[in-house]
Amino acid sequence: MNQPVTGRLVIVTGLSGSGKSTALKALEDIGYLTIDNLPVVLLPKFLAIRKESGGFIRMAVGMDAREAELVDCFENVYEEAREMGYDLSLLFLEAQDKALVNRFSETRRPHHLAKGGDILSGIKAEREYLEPLRRRADDVIDSTSMKASALRELVIERFSHTGERPVMAVEILSFGFKNGLPPEADLMVDVRFLPNPFYLDHLRNLDGRDQPVIDYVLNAPETKGFLMRFVDMLHYLLPLYQKEGKSYLTIAVGCTGGQHRSVAVAGFLWEELKKFTGEGQVHLRHRDLAG
Repeated sequence: MNQPVTGRLVIVTGLSGSGKSTALKALEDIGYLTIDNLPVVLLPKFLAIRKESGGFIRMAVGMDAREAELVDCFENVYEEAREMGYDLSLLFLEAQDKALVNRFSETRRPHHLAKGGDILSGIKAEREYLEPLRRRADDVIDSTSMKASALRELVIERFSHTGERPVMAVEILSFGFKNGLPPEADLMVDVRFLPNPFYLDHLRNLDGRDQPVIDYVLNAPETKGFLMRFVDMLHYLLPLYQKEGKSYLTIAVGCTGGQHRSVAVAGFLWEELKKFTGEGQVHLRHRDLAG
């Protein structure tokens, strides 16, 4: 009788500098519980504890050549995990020697197997040590010519079983320039060119959440022309930011005091982007508005 599937387990290993951390982060972004540098002999104990907690779980575990017992113990540990009912994959990451040497030189990190600082000798020793795992791997990815964002996309594509992708969260933030720029902003737009309700007695003591102010600001020809173009630009930009791996984007909208124009425009953008990205992925915050 076949063992029922307990969970999904991806073991990530490979050469230092080839992108294991990027791969683990990508798996985390699509819902995997990730653990890096778990000693191989502890994996069955950890999996048994997770199994006792019940429910299907997806996990990704990073292992590398810094652990002397990795290759010798791996096969037995792998089979133990399979016998517990885990659906297993071994992902091996590698890159050409020249690319790895360049990466270590750029980061100025020492290679753990380099003797006397010779990075190339360390890479070759690690490649030889890990060769049995490379032959055993279900997936081998050569990251030589890949940027981190491209590697992330590839890992998500290969291990996202239901086609899900991490969804970028967007915050629309209104603020007043007189109180300083918001340092968290990724995109910033200045709407001080729009008609200012502050100079109208019947609107001055209201704010951009009140319908009379909203109508005054949004119905202005300048606002309509601006919003048509800006929303169109956001529809173009947001998928590109997500493709590059950005998980959170802050769009700051500023006017003089952060009370009228920026608030009304931010509210409009919030409503508009909810149609595009989904109800729970767009958030609205008024930094300088009391209450």
